[in-house]
Amino acid sequence: MVLNNKLIIIISSPSGVGKTTITKKLLKKIKESYLSVSCTTRNPRNNETNKVDYFFISKRKFLKFKKEKKFLETAKVHNNYYGTLKSELKKNNKKNKVILLDIDWQGARNIRKKIKKNCYSFFLLPPSILILKKRLLKRHYDNKSLAISRLASARKDLKYWDEYDYIYINDKLNKCVNEISNKINDLITENNKRSNIKKIVKKL
Repeated sequence: MVLNNKLIIIISSPSGVGKTTITKKLLKKIKESYLSVSCTTRNPRNNETNKVDYFFISKRKFLKFKKEKKFLETAKVHNNYYGTLKSELKKNNKKNKVILLDIDWQGARNIRKKIKKNCYSFFLLPPSILILKKRLLKRHYDNKSLAISRLASARKDLKYWDEYDYIYINDKLNKCVNEISNKINDLITENNKRSNIKKIVKKL
């Protein structure tokens, strides 16, 4: 897929580390950025809104989209399907310079295979397994077995950190957001610089 001079920024982490919260904060800090809203077959949480946080669709519709090749990538996580729509990456393409993707390691791996240029990946780590366990127990306070299951999955997801370009520990939220925001702005500056050089070379 060709996205001209846009930057693709992938944010991934195990469940409970904070990728969705951090991605939302980055949207406010990074100029000319937007979120690629993913499709999912899971049920929305109490604080989630359809078409804003996710496109919440049925399994039947998801598989229909997949058959019609509307997805750039798909993954199955905790028995639910997730997918990145090609149309989401193309929307506002002329206006915005940065596209943020809040996806897991499976989706990130597939995206990197298909988009080689201007695609950068960030992986978030918890300060410790104990802190992650506390976060998951708080999130799933009414279902301890689900929290323990998510923790087991998180341990497995941690193994894929080395596939990413940049690694950050989400210990203090705002500090982590600022560090990632600074790195993305550096990448934007470098990308603009290379774009300008390319224009100059064409005229030589």
